[in-house]
Amino acid sequence: MHNFCSYPCAQNLQMYNPYNVCPYPYMPNMIMYNPEFWNQFTHQYSFSHHKDDDYFIQLKDYGPNPFVVNIEKATKQNQNYRTALWTGKYLQLALMSINVGKDIGLEVHPDHDQFIRIEEGQGIVKMGDCKDKLDFEKRVSDDYVILIPAGKWHNLINTGNKPIKLYSIYAPPEHPHGTVQKNRKVPEAAEVL
Repeated sequence: MHNFCSYPCAQNLQMYNPYNVCPYPYMPNMIMYNPEFWNQFTHQYSFSHHKDDDYFIQLKDYGPNPFVVNIEKATKQNQNYRTALWTGKYLQLALMSINVGKDIGLEVHPDHDQFIRIEEGQGIVKMGDCKDKLDFEKRVSDDYVILIPAGKWHNLINTGNKPIKLYSIYAPPEHPHGTVQKNRKVPEAAEVL
């Protein structure tokens, strides 16, 4: 006679246990000697799953207060052209979403450096010493970073089939605290919250 198990982990045993019999006392050996079982079990029950992974992040400027965030999730969640997520005295973190076929816009920051990380999407970054001579060009995509020295003209053009989701760090801050720009054409000052 078979003893059917009510343990949740036994639901994953059908490929190893066609009779669906409770694996106890054999469970320790199955886990220890069968990595496929362990991978399937931990994936389903997500022991490493963080309780904050499913929450919606309110995108607003949290600076200059101490702040911790899942930056990948916040960046991918952002739908605005630009959203300042944290503005401090010496540094600013902004999220950006560049639509298909659009670009950041040719610009230069004479007195500060800029760091950009692409979380999703692909494009071409161009840089140069003057706006009419952008002699540096690279293709970029997910997980690439772009480091822009002070005084370099630069632009990022979306060449993919989905929006580029990125975050940018300006040091010192470039935009007013609380900046939210729904798209590039709207004057920034009109949308500072």
